[in-house]
Amino acid sequence: MKTSKFSLFRWLNLFGILLIIASCTPRQRPTYIISESVPTGTPVEPSATPFETRPVYPPGTLVDYVAQSGDYLDLLSLRFGTTPSEILFSNPEIPKDITTLPPGYPMKMPIYYIPFWGPSYQIIPDAAFVYGPDLLDFDLSVFLDSTQGWFKNYGAFIQEKYRNSAGIIKYYAENYSLNPKLLLALVEYQTGALTNPQRDPTQEATFLGFENYHRSVELQISYAADLLNDGFYRYFNGELTSLALEEGTIENIDPWQNSATVALQYYFSQVYKGEAYKKAIGPDGFAKTFKDLFGDPWQRNLTVLPGSLSQPRFILPFQSGTTWAYTGGPHTGWGSRKPWAAIDFAPPSRTQGCVETEQYALAVADGVVARTDSGTVMLDLDGDGDERTGWVILYLHIAEEGRVKVGDRLKQGDKVGRPSCEGGSATGTHVHLARKYNGQWIPAAWSVLPFNLEGWTPVEGLAAYQGELVRGTQRVRASTLSDSASMISSD
Repeated sequence: MKTSKFSLFRWLNLFGILLIIASCTPRQRPTYIISESVPTGTPVEPSATPFETRPVYPPGTLVDYVAQSGDYLDLLSLRFGTTPSEILFSNPEIPKDITTLPPGYPMKMPIYYIPFWGPSYQIIPDAAFVYGPDLLDFDLSVFLDSTQGWFKNYGAFIQEKYRNSAGIIKYYAENYSLNPKLLLALVEYQTGALTNPQRDPTQEATFLGFENYHRSVELQISYAADLLNDGFYRYFNGELTSLALEEGTIENIDPWQNSATVALQYYFSQVYKGEAYKKAIGPDGFAKTFKDLFGDPWQRNLTVLPGSLSQPRFILPFQSGTTWAYTGGPHTGWGSRKPWAAIDFAPPSRTQGCVETEQYALAVADGVVARTDSGTVMLDLDGDGDERTGWVILYLHIAEEGRVKVGDRLKQGDKVGRPSCEGGSATGTHVHLARKYNGQWIPAAWSVLPFNLEGWTPVEGLAAYQGELVRGTQRVRASTLSDSASMISSD
């Protein structure tokens, strides 16, 4: 896995000017490396008894816990009902300023019992959930060609482009940053479309069981992808601690759970009830379908976010000496739900709406262009040209004319392309930026590692697109109106 060394951020002066802008519909912690003797990729076998009852622990009991990919102190304190200081007291070898914990690291966790814990069975690891290194030896087209079901012959138009079944899965896997194995196993578990050759078009409007405006196979997959990400990242960010099941039952999530399992529990709680739900989240449900199709995911590399993760030095995405507007505080990276991985900037303009601009969005760091699509540029910062590994920056709403091409190698500050309204939904010319590491979205205002652009870091508002950019005592409010308080300068 690739990590980046911590570097100091350059400071800029803030000055405000009046501009017409458009919109799209806490601090950096120093990082330390724990001793190399600590295991970083030890597999954690899932429990074989999914609905076992854990004991009622006396308050503050020390229990065994092995760190999982993406664990950090604030999150573990929420899950176990303790505090970061208590965790550090019980594990004095952990540096106080650690960012992410090394996967496989054994710990003693103070626990405070909450009744009605959910199942302990882990369905799949996080590595099998995200569009990351787990896929480096997987060929989506070859796999689908080997299946006998009708789905491999399905096709549809997405973003005005016809895509076959592999293209549909790839489109949603890339953009939502989800493992295509996950989406395929979901299709098979719920519909049997990978193995059943008989297609029934009358069932396709509610292909995955959702009776809403997503009335086609591909739109049902898109809706499912959005729900899955919502569950994964709300749990990862400490926002989802319980599930509402049938008849008002509230189930507190088992503290040992991983984000991928919780995402699937959340997803299936929207689809099934009673015994059907219990089967789906148990060893004979979705987990068995996944294993039958792709092998045991727990026997593969389980690390997505390594220990002591740090962000490279990023600059603001516009030219020095210019002033742009901060038009969107933390909001979804892709789709309509969590994670709030993205922020928006708009260039100066004399008119509102989707207008052409001569201003360019710039590369926030050195990288190679790994992918382009409608309005989209993926800048891969580790230089291997594969967006599934290392740090990657998503640029959205980049005009096709004059933008970079796949394989272009950029230096920090090089032109990526002109902001526009192309790709996705937009009401005005701007650029949408989001980060991923090894295929996992990194929330823009993540307390462990906020999106740092020359010292400016986002703070979430009460709703998507709200909030501020903060650097020391300077604060810039996100605004979709002509407002000098939303202007940020680079010089």
